[in-house]
Amino acid sequence: MERSIRLFSAPFLLLLLLLAPEMGTVSVEGRTCESKSHHFKGMSLSERNCATICHTEGFHGGRCRGFRRRGFCTKHC
Repeated sequence: MERSIRLFSAPFLLLLLLLAPEMGTVSVEGRTCESKSHHFKGMSLSERNCATICHTEGFHGGRCRGFRRRGFCTKHC
């Protein structure tokens, strides 16, 4: 009986050691706030152009959206 417990516990402990690092990993994303760009004028088809303008305004990033392709800047809240 004692031998069967050892045979069961050794693979179980090995399995726990292999899975333990992934059980503690939690991916958390923060909120992203969005604001219309103050300096961006006109229409743009380039996402990179919107992001560049937003970086000059002090934001983390930006994108063009909507039918008129207006620039909206993003930052972490």
